[in-house]
Amino acid sequence: MPNKILKQLHEKLRKNGKTVAVAESCTGGQLCSLLTSLPGSSDYFLLGVVTYSNKSKEMILNIPAKTIARYGAVSRQVAILMAQNIQKKTHVNFGLSITGIAGPTGATITKSIGTVYICLSGKNKNICRKFNFPGNRENIRKKSTQEALRLLKQGDGSLF
Repeated sequence: MPNKILKQLHEKLRKNGKTVAVAESCTGGQLCSLLTSLPGSSDYFLLGVVTYSNKSKEMILNIPAKTIARYGAVSRQVAILMAQNIQKKTHVNFGLSITGIAGPTGATITKSIGTVYICLSGKNKNICRKFNFPGNRENIRKKSTQEALRLLKQGDGSLF
């Protein structure tokens, strides 16, 4: 059953004639699944990719290997490039990305399980947020998709 934020976002995108493409990693397609769950979502949803590995981020989204090596796949820099590049490739109004560590493995000294970056790219502006979600893998992935929906719904005046 679609949640309230999703329903509001669905109506807002359709009413304003805006389009979106998604690049997600740690959520494994859950964001795409939610965005396409309501009838009429093809009016705004163009494409979603799951670039789970570093190699796929390089090949599909043109993220430089040196950027991933320097900052890590879970970083503000990579999240911004994911959102910008999916937007540019698809010519949509909004590119939306998620990259993070859902666990139970993958944590580093500087990045704990639950570290997630969500980025929205549009009209020459990016909004990128860092989260530290508590809980298990399922909870982290669910919270990540909900925050991505919230970010897209809120956007801001210069993006929407």
